[in-house]
Amino acid sequence: MHPNAQLIHDFYGALARKDGAAMAACYAPDGQFSDPAFGVLNASEVGAMWRMLTARAADLEVVLSQVRADDASGAAHWDASYTFSKTGRKVVNRIDASFRFRDGNIVRHEDHFNLWRWAAMALGPAGALMGWSPPMRRAIRRQSRQALDAWLQREAGVR
Repeated sequence: MHPNAQLIHDFYGALARKDGAAMAACYAPDGQFSDPAFGVLNASEVGAMWRMLTARAADLEVVLSQVRADDASGAAHWDASYTFSKTGRKVVNRIDASFRFRDGNIVRHEDHFNLWRWAAMALGPAGALMGWSPPMRRAIRRQSRQALDAWLQREAGVR
């Protein structure tokens, strides 16, 4: 197995174990992450995001498939099943991830998923009706960012 494919397996193995710190350690100091819910995050923000999400993930299940990687890039598909804490609704999010690597670390990680589909599962009827709309998408991103900012402040106070 290519070392970067192993890195992808290790990364999602840490997610399945709810080990956000191990996930954060997979990123280069200048690494970036992006997805439809959080937008673009730098390496310290993405580390905090994974620590926050894994700390809140009471019933997270992760299924990884279609892993491929070479010296510079990689991709994987992963399914995340969990209960969305704000609504108590079950979510099964199907995500395609793409990666760029440098020196055995992730320098760019992009998760792609259908935000409308996610909103329908996580938010119920309002998400199903409005999840496609730019205002709903902005609201989801704003709430995700606010949660991350609060987590970052909490972590700063702990250290």
